[in-house]
Amino acid sequence: MSYSIDLSGRVAFVTGASSGLGAQFARTLSRAGAAVVLAARRIEKLKDLRAQIEGEGGDAHVVGMDVTDVGSIKAAVAHAETEVGSIDILVNNSGVSTTQRIQDVTEEDYDYVFDTNTRGAFFVAQEVGKRMLARARGSAPGTFTGGRIINVASMAGIRALPQIGVYAMSKAAVIHMTRAMALEWGRFEINVNAICPGYIDTEINHHHWSTEQGQKLIQMLPRKRVGKPEDLDALIVLLASSESHFVNGSIIGADDGFGI
Repeated sequence: MSYSIDLSGRVAFVTGASSGLGAQFARTLSRAGAAVVLAARRIEKLKDLRAQIEGEGGDAHVVGMDVTDVGSIKAAVAHAETEVGSIDILVNNSGVSTTQRIQDVTEEDYDYVFDTNTRGAFFVAQEVGKRMLARARGSAPGTFTGGRIINVASMAGIRALPQIGVYAMSKAAVIHMTRAMALEWGRFEINVNAICPGYIDTEINHHHWSTEQGQKLIQMLPRKRVGKPEDLDALIVLLASSESHFVNGSIIGADDGFGI
């Protein structure tokens, strides 16, 4: 007996979709049947991804958005809903990091990380959440009420790690934000959950794993390997689906046992 999840008829809004996990999440949700809205600052990268998705027979749309600018967030979400329809699924994925010891963090470093990872994630989820709430209350059009919000946090938000302290703090805030949103919005059938990936090989960090420092880190991992973006495919599809209706406010580690 086989089992499949079909997201046909759903609209998924993916932030940070120009590369890495965001691009993989968008491809995965499209393959499951959702129409995907690709949101990021790097428009040309988004257009390339749209072409890939459309080449596979999927439905993809591009919208420019800077998560550090609330006006940009509001405009991007409004544009997406005008062009594609009501957003049913949000993958709140945009994120940045710096690497330095706590004593070396500058005000600019701190603001750079928190403005994107925490403040940006909050206002993206708030803008999409308000529209989901309006449909659930019957004050806005839409055939599907409720929704799925998936915040992409990190195992660093649960387990303190050296030299990325501010990043870890920002993702810890996202974890608590997830619980707060789940508590307030759950009764409207809006499920809010967080994924906490461990070390994943993406184009941004790919070179690091072949360095001496990267190899030392791999040897410290439980199964001495890093993950691939596609290792999160099944989890993202489940959390985006109606089948996950009993999963709300969950903080789910996807780290190959690193957090044990």
